[in-house]
Amino acid sequence: MKPVVVSTQNFESEVVKSNIPVLVDFWASWCAPCRMIAPVVEELAKEYDGKLKVAKLDVDANREIAQNFGIMSIPTLLIFNGGRVADQLVGAVPKSMLVDKITRVLEKN
Repeated sequence: MKPVVVSTQNFESEVVKSNIPVLVDFWASWCAPCRMIAPVVEELAKEYDGKLKVAKLDVDANREIAQNFGIMSIPTLLIFNGGRVADQLVGAVPKSMLVDKITRVLEKN
């Protein structure tokens, strides 16, 4: 599975109304740390297929959504569960930190 590209048009249906938790990667094409973490985000999409939806949101194209969630620096990864933010990570963090946070959210589901 590849990450789903979300935007203002489909954020509600893909993220807020998702019946499984969603990891949203807030990124931009000019952001070097975003490019560093992108392969990890793609791996997570494959590894958690069916248990976790993985999505990418370009903050330049979707400024309103980024502002709504108080995104100040990128990459920011938000984990949504039941339409609400359950956890967040800022920066190009190691995969193990992401897996740890995802596991905690999935255990609560």
